[in-house]
Amino acid sequence: MKFGYFGFNMGPLAVPQAITEILGAVERCGFESAWTGEHVVAIDPQAPPSPIAPDYAMLDTVAALSFAASATTRIKLGSGIILLAQRNPVVLAKELASIDVLSQGRLLVGVGVGYVPGEFEAMGIPFNERGARVDDHIEAMRALWTQDKPAFNGRFSSFDGIQLTPGPVQTPHPPIIIGGMSPPAYRRAVCHGSGWYGFNQTLEAAAESVAGLGAAAKETERPEGLGPLTISITPKGPMDADTVKRFEDLGVERLILLPKARGGPTERAVQFIEETAESLSLA
Repeated sequence: MKFGYFGFNMGPLAVPQAITEILGAVERCGFESAWTGEHVVAIDPQAPPSPIAPDYAMLDTVAALSFAASATTRIKLGSGIILLAQRNPVVLAKELASIDVLSQGRLLVGVGVGYVPGEFEAMGIPFNERGARVDDHIEAMRALWTQDKPAFNGRFSSFDGIQLTPGPVQTPHPPIIIGGMSPPAYRRAVCHGSGWYGFNQTLEAAAESVAGLGAAAKETERPEGLGPLTISITPKGPMDADTVKRFEDLGVERLILLPKARGGPTERAVQFIEETAESLSLA
């Protein structure tokens, strides 16, 4: 089992010194990866389904991953997740390729559709197009990263006669990990992703998602070049060796852990990292 740490760009931790300390602890304590969260804007006043208060700090994913690339040397750096329908795929492909270069090939590209209508309204993006836009943008970025002469003609993206240099360090490109816990997300992961990511899941919910991915695989053709689909989960509830084994038995390959509030913000996060590493024998 691989272990990640979620949310180093969020809340009271979203300042340079805290991020440096947290990422240092993640790397020192044997974690495999560190992940950002993403909401470009927050709804004010907060209303469902928005998960964050209007004054909750959240650094931009691209900026945070760039900072993390310079603050670390070993761990993988994941976006958990980029709301891809809200992004320009050409600009984002450039930004992510640059992060892969700066991190020397340690980037994991987590993407998803998003679920808060007000965020899309603020950006002038039709909410009901978000799934189709994500499919389009993934293929546009893949073309920019892999083709000698990049060309793409999709519903929302179209280009040719251009080059994006430098490209990613990883070959053919950084892993694309699809987030979301719905049948369309499962199908998207099978069709487009190197992996799938489920957030805040109990063992029971994770089992349902694994079953959903299996059902999607029976009805959706998976391109041969994508290889096996990896499964990542941010688990809900306390974590011990027995629970880890139960997730592993489901086919989960990575647990991306979300710390609970305890003590001061930075001290709490570092304590969580150190205690988790000790209890699970990571270091």
